[in-house]
Amino acid sequence: MVRCWWLAGLLVACAAAEQSLRWEPRCRQQLRHLQDGAGIAARLPPRLEGRWVSTGCEVRPGPEFLTRSYLFYTNRLFKAYQFYYWDPSCHEPSYSLVIKGKLRLRQASWITRGATEADYHLHKVGIVFHSQKAMQEVASWINQTSGEGCSGFLPPRRTWAPGALYELLSAKTERDCTAALGFAMHELSLVRVEKHYQPLQQPQQSGSRLVEELYLGDIHTEWGERLHYRPTGYQRPMQSAVHHMHPCPACGIIYRADEHHPPILPLRAQLPMQLSGSWVSTHCEVRPAVLFLTRYFIFHSNNHTWEGYYYHYSDPLCKQPTFTIYASGQYTQGIPSSKVRGGTELAFKVTQARVTPMDQVTVMMLNSSEPGSCGLVSSWSAGVEQDITPTNGCLALGIKLPHTEYELFKTEQDTKDHSLLYIGERPTDGSSPDSPDKRPTSYQAPLIQCAGASEEFSNYVSLKYVGKKDANRNEALKPLPVAFLLFIAFLLRWD
Repeated sequence: MVRCWWLAGLLVACAAAEQSLRWEPRCRQQLRHLQDGAGIAARLPPRLEGRWVSTGCEVRPGPEFLTRSYLFYTNRLFKAYQFYYWDPSCHEPSYSLVIKGKLRLRQASWITRGATEADYHLHKVGIVFHSQKAMQEVASWINQTSGEGCSGFLPPRRTWAPGALYELLSAKTERDCTAALGFAMHELSLVRVEKHYQPLQQPQQSGSRLVEELYLGDIHTEWGERLHYRPTGYQRPMQSAVHHMHPCPACGIIYRADEHHPPILPLRAQLPMQLSGSWVSTHCEVRPAVLFLTRYFIFHSNNHTWEGYYYHYSDPLCKQPTFTIYASGQYTQGIPSSKVRGGTELAFKVTQARVTPMDQVTVMMLNSSEPGSCGLVSSWSAGVEQDITPTNGCLALGIKLPHTEYELFKTEQDTKDHSLLYIGERPTDGSSPDSPDKRPTSYQAPLIQCAGASEEFSNYVSLKYVGKKDANRNEALKPLPVAFLLFIAFLLRWD
Protein backbone atom coordinates (compact mmCIF):
# COMPACT_ATOMS: atom_id res chain seq x y z
CA MET A 1 0.00 0.00 0.00
CA VAL A 2 2.87 2.33 0.75
CA ARG A 3 4.35 1.79 -2.70
CA CYS A 4 0.94 2.29 -4.33
CA TRP A 5 0.37 5.43 -2.31
CA TRP A 6 3.71 6.81 -3.44
CA LEU A 7 3.05 5.79 -7.03
CA ALA A 8 -0.30 7.53 -7.03
CA GLY A 9 1.33 10.60 -5.59
CA LEU A 10 4.07 10.45 -8.19
CA LEU A 11 1.57 10.23 -11.01
CA VAL A 12 -0.05 13.39 -9.72
CA ALA A 13 3.37 15.00 -9.28
CA CYS A 14 4.41 14.00 -12.80
CA ALA A 15 1.24 15.45 -14.27
CA ALA A 16 1.75 18.66 -12.33
CA ALA A 17 5.40 18.85 -13.35
CA GLU A 18 4.58 18.32 -17.00
CA GLN A 19 2.00 21.07 -16.79
CA SER A 20 4.44 23.41 -15.02
CA LEU A 21 7.04 22.84 -17.72
CA ARG A 22 4.76 24.22 -20.38
CA TRP A 23 5.43 27.76 -21.55
CA GLU A 24 3.94 30.49 -19.48
CA PRO A 25 1.49 31.83 -22.13
CA ARG A 26 2.40 35.51 -22.01
CA CYS A 27 6.15 34.93 -22.37
CA ARG A 28 5.71 32.50 -25.24
CA GLN A 29 3.13 34.66 -26.96
CA GLN A 30 5.30 37.77 -26.74
CA LEU A 31 8.46 36.09 -28.08
CA ARG A 32 6.61 34.42 -30.94
CA HIS A 33 4.82 37.68 -31.70
CA LEU A 34 8.20 39.38 -32.08
CA GLN A 35 9.70 36.50 -34.08
CA ASP A 36 6.74 36.69 -36.46
CA GLY A 37 7.50 40.34 -37.16
CA ALA A 38 4.89 41.69 -34.71
CA GLY A 39 2.67 42.76 -37.64
CA ILE A 40 4.94 45.69 -38.38
CA ALA A 41 5.21 47.44 -41.73
CA ALA A 42 7.93 49.96 -42.57
CA ARG A 43 7.95 52.03 -45.74
CA LEU A 44 11.16 53.18 -47.44
CA PRO A 45 11.45 56.09 -47.67
CA PRO A 46 9.12 56.98 -44.77
CA ARG A 47 6.44 59.65 -44.75
CA LEU A 48 7.14 62.15 -41.98
CA GLU A 49 4.47 64.80 -42.52
CA GLY A 50 2.59 65.66 -39.34
CA ARG A 51 3.33 65.93 -35.64
CA TRP A 52 5.18 63.31 -33.60
CA VAL A 53 5.31 63.35 -29.80
CA SER A 54 7.02 61.56 -26.95
CA THR A 55 4.84 59.07 -25.11
CA GLY A 56 6.35 59.89 -21.71
CA CYS A 57 9.38 61.30 -19.94
CA GLU A 58 12.58 60.32 -21.76
CA VAL A 59 16.05 59.88 -20.29
CA ARG A 60 19.16 60.72 -22.29
CA PRO A 61 22.76 60.05 -21.21
CA GLY A 62 23.98 62.56 -18.70
CA PRO A 63 21.30 62.19 -17.44
CA GLU A 64 18.93 64.55 -19.22
CA PHE A 65 15.17 64.34 -18.75
CA LEU A 66 13.09 65.59 -21.66
CA THR A 67 10.01 65.33 -23.85
CA ARG A 68 9.87 66.02 -27.59
CA SER A 69 7.33 67.32 -30.08
CA TYR A 70 8.38 67.44 -33.76
CA LEU A 71 6.33 68.83 -36.64
CA PHE A 72 7.32 68.01 -40.22
CA TYR A 73 5.78 69.98 -43.10
CA THR A 74 5.16 68.82 -46.67
CA ASN A 75 7.78 71.29 -47.99
CA ARG A 76 10.52 69.50 -45.95
CA LEU A 77 10.68 72.23 -43.31
CA PHE A 78 10.36 71.19 -39.68
CA LYS A 79 9.76 72.77 -36.28
CA ALA A 80 10.88 70.79 -33.26
CA TYR A 81 10.34 71.35 -29.55
CA GLN A 82 12.60 69.84 -26.90
CA PHE A 83 11.47 70.37 -23.32
CA TYR A 84 14.04 69.77 -20.57
CA TYR A 85 13.33 69.08 -16.89
CA TRP A 86 14.97 68.84 -13.48
CA ASP A 87 13.25 65.57 -12.56
CA PRO A 88 12.64 62.06 -14.00
CA SER A 89 8.87 62.58 -14.05
CA CYS A 90 9.18 65.57 -16.43
CA HIS A 91 7.10 67.57 -13.96
CA GLU A 92 9.50 70.47 -13.22
CA PRO A 93 10.49 72.26 -16.48
CA SER A 94 13.95 73.78 -16.72
CA TYR A 95 14.10 75.21 -20.24
CA SER A 96 12.66 74.63 -23.71
CA LEU A 97 14.30 74.66 -27.13
CA VAL A 98 12.49 75.58 -30.33
CA ILE A 99 14.36 74.32 -33.40
CA LYS A 100 13.61 75.23 -37.00
CA GLY A 101 15.23 73.80 -40.09
CA LYS A 102 14.94 71.72 -43.23
CA LEU A 103 15.22 67.95 -43.69
CA ARG A 104 15.96 66.03 -46.88
CA LEU A 105 15.50 62.26 -46.96
CA ARG A 106 18.14 60.41 -48.93
CA GLN A 107 18.73 56.73 -49.65
CA ALA A 108 18.21 53.62 -47.58
CA SER A 109 20.99 53.22 -45.05
CA TRP A 110 23.84 50.89 -46.00
CA ILE A 111 24.71 50.47 -42.34
CA THR A 112 21.42 50.16 -40.44
CA ARG A 113 19.00 47.94 -42.34
CA GLY A 114 15.47 49.32 -42.51
CA ALA A 115 16.54 52.93 -41.89
CA THR A 116 16.66 55.93 -44.22
CA GLU A 117 19.56 58.36 -44.17
CA ALA A 118 18.80 62.07 -44.20
CA ASP A 119 20.48 65.47 -44.36
CA TYR A 120 19.31 68.38 -42.25
CA HIS A 121 20.09 72.07 -42.02
CA LEU A 122 19.27 74.20 -38.98
CA HIS A 123 17.89 77.69 -39.52
CA LYS A 124 17.25 78.79 -35.93
CA VAL A 125 17.44 77.48 -32.38
CA GLY A 126 15.88 79.48 -29.55
CA ILE A 127 15.71 78.88 -25.81
CA VAL A 128 13.09 79.84 -23.22
CA PHE A 129 13.99 79.55 -19.53
CA HIS A 130 11.34 78.50 -17.01
CA SER A 131 13.08 79.73 -13.86
CA GLN A 132 15.85 82.05 -12.68
CA LYS A 133 17.87 79.00 -11.66
CA ALA A 134 17.70 77.53 -15.17
CA MET A 135 18.65 80.85 -16.73
CA GLN A 136 21.72 81.27 -14.52
CA GLU A 137 22.89 77.70 -14.98
CA VAL A 138 22.61 77.65 -18.78
CA ALA A 139 24.09 81.14 -19.13
CA SER A 140 27.14 80.09 -17.08
CA TRP A 141 27.66 77.03 -19.31
CA ILE A 142 27.57 79.15 -22.45
CA ASN A 143 29.70 82.00 -21.10
CA GLN A 144 32.39 79.60 -19.86
CA THR A 145 32.67 77.16 -22.76
CA SER A 146 31.72 79.09 -25.90
CA GLY A 147 33.84 81.20 -28.19
CA GLU A 148 33.98 84.95 -28.48
CA GLY A 149 30.65 85.22 -30.23
CA CYS A 150 28.85 83.66 -27.28
CA SER A 151 30.90 84.76 -24.27
CA GLY A 152 28.40 87.51 -23.49
CA PHE A 153 25.30 85.48 -24.27
CA LEU A 154 23.58 86.72 -21.10
CA PRO A 155 24.91 89.08 -18.41
CA PRO A 156 25.60 87.19 -15.14
CA ARG A 157 22.92 89.07 -13.18
CA ARG A 158 20.29 89.23 -15.91
CA THR A 159 16.82 88.84 -14.38
CA TRP A 160 14.67 86.00 -15.63
CA ALA A 161 11.90 87.14 -17.93
CA PRO A 162 9.07 84.60 -18.27
CA GLY A 163 8.40 83.77 -21.89
CA ALA A 164 11.44 85.57 -23.30
CA LEU A 165 13.01 83.78 -26.26
CA TYR A 166 16.80 83.98 -26.62
CA GLU A 167 18.52 83.04 -29.84
CA LEU A 168 21.13 80.27 -29.54
CA LEU A 169 21.70 79.61 -33.22
CA SER A 170 21.06 81.59 -36.38
CA ALA A 171 22.06 80.48 -39.86
CA LYS A 172 21.84 84.08 -41.11
CA THR A 173 24.24 85.55 -38.55
CA GLU A 174 26.31 82.36 -38.38
CA ARG A 175 26.02 82.43 -34.61
CA ASP A 176 25.97 79.06 -32.78
CA CYS A 177 25.96 78.90 -28.99
CA THR A 178 24.45 75.40 -28.69
CA ALA A 179 27.62 73.38 -28.07
CA ALA A 180 27.66 74.16 -24.34
CA LEU A 181 24.32 72.37 -24.02
CA GLY A 182 25.60 69.29 -25.80
CA PHE A 183 22.95 70.05 -28.40
CA ALA A 184 22.93 68.50 -31.86
CA MET A 185 20.18 67.27 -34.15
CA HIS A 186 22.15 64.38 -35.62
CA GLU A 187 19.19 62.19 -34.61
CA LEU A 188 17.55 63.45 -37.82
CA SER A 189 20.24 61.78 -39.94
CA LEU A 190 18.72 58.31 -39.36
CA VAL A 191 14.97 57.84 -39.75
CA ARG A 192 12.54 54.92 -39.63
CA VAL A 193 8.74 54.85 -39.41
CA GLU A 194 6.91 51.70 -38.33
CA LYS A 195 3.19 50.99 -38.58
CA HIS A 196 1.21 48.35 -36.75
CA TYR A 197 -2.32 47.85 -35.48
CA GLN A 198 -3.37 47.93 -31.84
CA PRO A 199 -6.42 45.84 -30.87
CA LEU A 200 -9.24 47.90 -29.42
CA GLN A 201 -9.36 47.56 -25.64
CA GLN A 202 -13.06 47.88 -24.89
CA PRO A 203 -14.89 44.51 -24.61
CA GLN A 204 -17.79 45.73 -26.71
CA GLN A 205 -15.48 46.81 -29.55
CA SER A 206 -13.81 44.72 -32.22
CA GLY A 207 -11.17 45.60 -34.74
CA SER A 208 -7.92 47.51 -34.34
CA ARG A 209 -6.41 50.97 -34.41
CA LEU A 210 -3.43 52.15 -36.51
CA VAL A 211 -0.29 53.13 -34.61
CA GLU A 212 2.66 54.93 -36.24
CA GLU A 213 6.05 55.21 -34.54
CA LEU A 214 8.99 57.40 -35.54
CA TYR A 215 12.46 56.13 -34.74
CA LEU A 216 15.25 58.73 -34.87
CA GLY A 217 18.99 58.22 -34.40
CA ASP A 218 20.46 57.42 -30.99
CA ILE A 219 22.39 59.82 -28.75
CA HIS A 220 25.99 58.88 -27.91
CA THR A 221 26.45 57.79 -24.30
CA GLU A 222 29.62 59.87 -23.97
CA TRP A 223 28.92 63.60 -23.67
CA GLY A 224 32.08 64.58 -25.55
CA GLU A 225 31.11 62.46 -28.57
CA ARG A 226 27.58 63.78 -29.02
CA LEU A 227 28.38 66.73 -31.25
CA HIS A 228 29.93 64.71 -34.08
CA TYR A 229 28.46 61.21 -33.62
CA ARG A 230 26.46 59.86 -36.55
CA PRO A 231 23.88 57.39 -35.22
CA THR A 232 23.55 53.72 -36.17
CA GLY A 233 20.86 52.88 -33.60
CA TYR A 234 17.65 54.52 -32.38
CA GLN A 235 16.21 56.43 -29.46
CA ARG A 236 12.93 55.65 -27.78
CA PRO A 237 10.33 56.10 -30.54
CA MET A 238 7.96 59.02 -30.84
CA GLN A 239 4.39 58.37 -31.94
CA SER A 240 2.12 60.08 -34.41
CA ALA A 241 -0.14 62.59 -32.66
CA VAL A 242 -2.99 61.20 -34.76
CA HIS A 243 -2.14 57.48 -34.81
CA HIS A 244 -0.80 56.65 -31.35
CA MET A 245 -1.27 53.97 -28.74
CA HIS A 246 -4.33 54.31 -26.53
CA PRO A 247 -4.41 55.24 -23.76
CA CYS A 248 -1.53 57.75 -23.84
CA PRO A 249 -2.13 60.52 -21.27
CA ALA A 250 1.25 62.14 -22.00
CA CYS A 251 0.61 62.40 -25.75
CA GLY A 252 -2.13 65.01 -25.46
CA ILE A 253 -0.22 67.07 -22.89
CA ILE A 254 2.89 67.18 -25.08
CA TYR A 255 0.89 67.80 -28.26
CA ARG A 256 -0.70 70.96 -26.80
CA ALA A 257 2.59 72.39 -25.48
CA ASP A 258 4.92 75.02 -26.94
CA GLU A 259 8.13 76.73 -25.83
CA HIS A 260 6.19 79.12 -23.57
CA HIS A 261 3.93 76.42 -22.11
CA PRO A 262 6.04 73.28 -21.59
CA PRO A 263 4.25 70.00 -20.93
CA ILE A 264 4.02 69.20 -17.23
CA LEU A 265 3.53 65.46 -16.83
CA PRO A 266 1.98 63.96 -13.69
CA LEU A 267 4.37 63.00 -10.91
CA ARG A 268 5.21 59.31 -10.99
CA ALA A 269 5.60 57.38 -7.77
CA GLN A 270 8.96 55.65 -7.54
CA LEU A 271 8.25 51.93 -7.45
CA PRO A 272 10.32 49.58 -5.29
CA MET A 273 12.71 47.43 -7.29
CA GLN A 274 10.97 44.06 -7.65
CA LEU A 275 13.02 42.03 -10.12
CA SER A 276 11.61 38.58 -9.39
CA GLY A 277 10.03 36.88 -12.37
CA SER A 278 10.44 36.91 -16.13
CA TRP A 279 10.81 39.91 -18.43
CA VAL A 280 10.78 40.05 -22.23
CA SER A 281 11.32 42.64 -24.98
CA THR A 282 8.33 44.61 -26.21
CA HIS A 283 9.69 44.93 -29.76
CA CYS A 284 12.66 44.13 -31.97
CA GLU A 285 15.47 46.28 -30.57
CA VAL A 286 18.24 48.03 -32.47
CA ARG A 287 21.57 48.88 -30.88
CA PRO A 288 24.45 50.91 -32.29
CA ALA A 289 26.87 48.94 -34.49
CA VAL A 290 23.81 47.37 -36.14
CA LEU A 291 22.65 44.77 -33.66
CA PHE A 292 19.04 43.63 -33.88
CA LEU A 293 17.90 41.58 -30.91
CA THR A 294 15.23 40.57 -28.44
CA ARG A 295 15.91 39.88 -24.77
CA TYR A 296 14.46 37.57 -22.13
CA PHE A 297 15.50 37.73 -18.46
CA ILE A 298 14.67 35.67 -15.38
CA PHE A 299 15.52 37.00 -11.93
CA HIS A 300 15.52 34.82 -8.80
CA SER A 301 15.35 37.14 -5.80
CA ASN A 302 15.64 34.35 -3.23
CA ASN A 303 19.31 33.76 -4.08
CA HIS A 304 20.05 36.85 -6.22
CA THR A 305 20.78 34.89 -9.39
CA TRP A 306 19.77 35.79 -12.91
CA GLU A 307 19.53 34.24 -16.36
CA GLY A 308 19.34 36.03 -19.68
CA TYR A 309 18.70 35.07 -23.28
CA TYR A 310 19.82 37.39 -26.08
CA TYR A 311 18.34 36.49 -29.47
CA HIS A 312 20.32 38.20 -32.25
CA TYR A 313 19.04 38.77 -35.80
CA SER A 314 20.24 40.21 -39.09
CA ASP A 315 17.09 42.21 -39.89
CA PRO A 316 15.09 45.02 -38.24
CA LEU A 317 12.01 42.83 -37.76
CA CYS A 318 13.94 40.13 -35.89
CA LYS A 319 12.87 37.36 -38.28
CA GLN A 320 16.29 36.14 -39.48
CA PRO A 321 18.18 34.70 -36.48
CA THR A 322 21.97 34.75 -36.40
CA PHE A 323 22.89 33.53 -32.91
CA THR A 324 21.56 33.23 -29.36
CA ILE A 325 23.48 33.86 -26.15
CA TYR A 326 22.46 32.44 -22.79
CA ALA A 327 24.20 33.97 -19.76
CA SER A 328 23.79 33.57 -16.02
CA GLY A 329 25.31 34.69 -12.75
CA GLN A 330 24.59 36.68 -9.60
CA TYR A 331 23.57 40.26 -8.83
CA THR A 332 23.92 42.51 -5.81
CA GLN A 333 21.31 44.19 -3.67
CA GLY A 334 20.32 47.43 -5.36
CA ILE A 335 20.86 50.91 -3.94
CA PRO A 336 19.24 54.18 -5.10
CA SER A 337 21.29 55.96 -7.73
CA SER A 338 22.85 59.23 -6.61
CA LYS A 339 23.33 60.33 -10.21
CA VAL A 340 20.10 59.31 -11.96
CA ARG A 341 17.05 60.12 -9.88
CA GLY A 342 14.57 57.25 -9.91
CA GLY A 343 17.20 54.68 -10.87
CA THR A 344 18.70 51.82 -8.87
CA GLU A 345 22.36 50.80 -9.04
CA LEU A 346 23.26 47.10 -9.14
CA ALA A 347 26.31 45.03 -10.03
CA PHE A 348 25.89 41.92 -12.19
CA LYS A 349 28.44 39.15 -12.28
CA VAL A 350 28.37 36.95 -15.39
CA THR A 351 29.85 33.53 -14.65
CA GLN A 352 28.44 31.22 -17.33
CA ALA A 353 27.45 31.52 -20.97
CA ARG A 354 26.35 29.36 -23.87
CA VAL A 355 26.07 30.22 -27.55
CA THR A 356 23.86 28.78 -30.29
CA PRO A 357 24.76 29.83 -33.86
CA MET A 358 21.67 30.02 -36.05
CA ASP A 359 23.07 30.64 -39.54
CA GLN A 360 26.04 29.49 -41.59
CA VAL A 361 27.78 32.88 -41.52
CA THR A 362 27.99 32.76 -37.72
CA VAL A 363 29.04 29.10 -37.82
CA MET A 364 31.92 29.92 -40.17
CA MET A 365 33.00 32.86 -38.01
CA LEU A 366 33.04 30.78 -34.82
CA ASN A 367 34.81 27.85 -36.47
CA SER A 368 37.54 30.18 -37.73
CA SER A 369 38.19 31.73 -34.32
CA GLU A 370 41.51 31.24 -32.53
CA PRO A 371 41.84 27.88 -30.76
CA GLY A 372 40.88 28.17 -27.12
CA SER A 373 39.12 31.52 -27.59
CA CYS A 374 35.52 30.35 -28.20
CA GLY A 375 34.42 26.81 -27.33
CA LEU A 376 35.81 23.66 -28.91
CA VAL A 377 37.90 24.18 -32.03
CA SER A 378 35.98 23.80 -35.33
CA SER A 379 33.04 22.18 -33.53
CA TRP A 380 30.28 24.69 -34.19
CA SER A 381 27.16 23.83 -36.19
CA ALA A 382 23.86 25.62 -36.76
CA GLY A 383 21.22 25.13 -34.09
CA VAL A 384 23.56 23.36 -31.65
CA GLU A 385 24.27 25.07 -28.34
CA GLN A 386 27.81 25.07 -26.93
CA ASP A 387 29.13 26.08 -23.52
CA ILE A 388 31.77 28.81 -23.78
CA THR A 389 32.49 28.97 -20.03
CA PRO A 390 35.55 26.65 -20.25
CA THR A 391 37.24 29.05 -22.74
CA ASN A 392 36.43 32.07 -20.53
CA GLY A 393 33.94 33.36 -23.07
CA CYS A 394 34.09 33.91 -26.80
CA LEU A 395 36.53 36.43 -28.23
CA ALA A 396 34.78 36.49 -31.62
CA LEU A 397 31.53 37.67 -30.00
CA GLY A 398 33.20 39.98 -27.47
CA ILE A 399 32.20 37.84 -24.47
CA LYS A 400 34.62 37.64 -21.54
CA LEU A 401 34.04 35.36 -18.55
CA PRO A 402 33.82 35.89 -15.70
CA HIS A 403 33.17 39.61 -15.59
CA THR A 404 31.16 42.16 -13.65
CA GLU A 405 28.93 44.88 -15.09
CA TYR A 406 27.79 47.96 -13.17
CA GLU A 407 24.18 48.54 -14.06
CA LEU A 408 21.30 50.98 -13.71
CA PHE A 409 17.75 49.65 -13.35
CA LYS A 410 14.31 51.20 -13.08
CA THR A 411 10.80 49.76 -12.85
CA GLU A 412 7.60 51.50 -13.92
CA GLN A 413 4.00 50.72 -14.72
CA ASP A 414 2.50 51.66 -18.07
CA THR A 415 -0.99 53.04 -18.63
CA LYS A 416 -2.38 49.50 -18.67
CA ASP A 417 -0.73 48.64 -15.33
CA HIS A 418 1.84 46.35 -16.91
CA SER A 419 5.17 46.22 -15.08
CA LEU A 420 8.10 47.54 -17.15
CA LEU A 421 11.80 47.06 -16.47
CA TYR A 422 14.38 49.51 -17.82
CA ILE A 423 18.01 48.32 -17.90
CA GLY A 424 20.94 50.69 -18.45
CA GLU A 425 21.83 51.70 -21.98
CA ARG A 426 24.89 49.96 -23.39
CA PRO A 427 27.92 52.15 -24.18
CA THR A 428 27.74 53.38 -27.76
CA ASP A 429 31.34 52.36 -28.44
CA GLY A 430 30.47 48.70 -27.82
CA SER A 431 32.45 48.41 -24.58
CA SER A 432 31.17 46.95 -21.33
CA PRO A 433 30.19 48.95 -18.21
CA ASP A 434 32.84 47.01 -16.28
CA SER A 435 33.74 49.75 -13.79
CA PRO A 436 31.62 52.08 -11.62
CA ASP A 437 32.58 55.13 -13.70
CA LYS A 438 31.09 53.42 -16.78
CA ARG A 439 27.73 52.85 -15.14
CA PRO A 440 24.92 53.93 -17.54
CA THR A 441 23.02 57.18 -17.03
CA SER A 442 20.18 56.32 -19.42
CA TYR A 443 18.11 53.27 -20.36
CA GLN A 444 17.51 50.77 -23.12
CA ALA A 445 14.03 49.99 -24.44
CA PRO A 446 11.84 48.59 -21.63
CA LEU A 447 11.13 44.94 -20.98
CA ILE A 448 7.63 43.88 -19.95
CA GLN A 449 6.97 41.39 -17.16
CA CYS A 450 5.47 38.24 -18.61
CA ALA A 451 5.63 35.92 -15.57
CA GLY A 452 5.80 36.37 -11.82
CA ALA A 453 8.24 34.83 -9.36
CA SER A 454 6.21 31.63 -8.98
CA GLU A 455 6.51 30.97 -12.74
CA GLU A 456 10.27 31.45 -13.10
CA PHE A 457 11.21 27.77 -13.19
CA SER A 458 8.85 26.73 -15.97
CA ASN A 459 10.00 29.63 -18.10
CA TYR A 460 13.65 28.69 -17.76
CA VAL A 461 13.13 25.07 -18.80
CA SER A 462 10.77 25.63 -21.68
CA LEU A 463 12.66 28.57 -23.18
CA LYS A 464 15.48 26.27 -24.24
CA TYR A 465 13.06 24.62 -26.66
CA VAL A 466 11.79 27.74 -28.42
CA GLY A 467 10.72 26.90 -31.95
CA LYS A 468 11.86 23.26 -31.82
CA LYS A 469 9.63 20.85 -33.69
CA ASP A 470 9.48 17.10 -33.99
CA ALA A 471 9.48 15.18 -37.28
CA ASN A 472 5.77 15.89 -37.74
CA ARG A 473 6.27 19.66 -37.25
CA ASN A 474 4.53 19.56 -33.86
CA GLU A 475 5.95 21.22 -30.77
CA ALA A 476 8.49 18.93 -29.19
CA LEU A 477 7.65 17.61 -25.72
CA LYS A 478 9.58 19.40 -23.02
CA PRO A 479 11.59 16.81 -21.08
CA LEU A 480 11.52 16.67 -17.31
CA PRO A 481 14.66 18.03 -15.63
CA VAL A 482 17.24 15.47 -14.61
CA ALA A 483 17.04 16.42 -10.94
CA PHE A 484 13.33 15.71 -10.92
CA LEU A 485 13.79 12.30 -12.59
CA LEU A 486 16.44 11.37 -10.05
CA PHE A 487 14.05 12.39 -7.30
CA ILE A 488 11.38 10.11 -8.74
CA ALA A 489 13.84 7.22 -8.99
CA PHE A 490 14.84 7.73 -5.38
CA LEU A 491 11.22 7.65 -4.22
CA LEU A 492 10.49 4.46 -6.18
CA ARG A 493 13.45 2.76 -4.51
CA TRP A 494 12.42 3.96 -1.03
CA ASP A 495 10.30 1.37 0.72
